[in-house]
Amino acid sequence: MSSCGIGTAIVTNHNQNATEVHLTGNNFKVIDQVSGSSEASYVLAIGGMNKRQLYDNAYSTMMKKANLLNGSKAIVNVITEEHLSGFAPFYVRRTITVSAQVVEFTR
Repeated sequence: MSSCGIGTAIVTNHNQNATEVHLTGNNFKVIDQVSGSSEASYVLAIGGMNKRQLYDNAYSTMMKKANLLNGSKAIVNVITEEHLSGFAPFYVRRTITVSAQVVEFTR
């Protein structure tokens, strides 16, 4: 048996803080690509986590992999992808994946 799936991607600025960085000069290098995923299953629209909880878990997993504690590093180009598969409304699996690039500032 096969199933159908729907995918979407959202590119947003998740860094809503007062820090300002300029990536226009040659003052950084991309050192890594990190991602985190979270998924939940629903039977007759019941069960699993809500979409916000899935996003929070995926984002948290990605940030742990980014290892921003050593040096002058930041995450950029954050992309959130959502994939739905299954046989709605009987069974649906939602997967949220958050990915980003890790940059290190050289000056």
